[in-house]
Amino acid sequence: MKHIREINLELRWPTAAEAVDRLKAELAACRQMHTPVVKIIHGYGSSGKGGRIRTACRTYLKEAAEAGTIGGWIAGEHFSIFDETTRLCLRTWPLLRQDRDLDGENRGVCYVFWQH
Repeated sequence: MKHIREINLELRWPTAAEAVDRLKAELAACRQMHTPVVKIIHGYGSSGKGGRIRTACRTYLKEAAEAGTIGGWIAGEHFSIFDETTRLCLRTWPLLRQDRDLDGENRGVCYVFWQH
């Protein structure tokens, strides 16, 4: 893996539905290109409670993981060396150790992968 693919869903201030549609399309393209792991930037919302885009994207990712469309995902606040799934991903894709949000508890991002 030469780099982590990063997708910023906040660009152009989309609605939650538009952001999820873009997320679906981007993940389908990444899967076709055999991109092993993707960092999704969905933001945290201006209310400080978690925005609509964040909630909608994470709901979709949960459903996609359950359906087997994606291998799994890690919420940014759990992207830590103390998280078992993160440690598995770090062993599989060591380049993830260079990500600026590792151990940063960033609630505005998440990571999607297809396999370990």
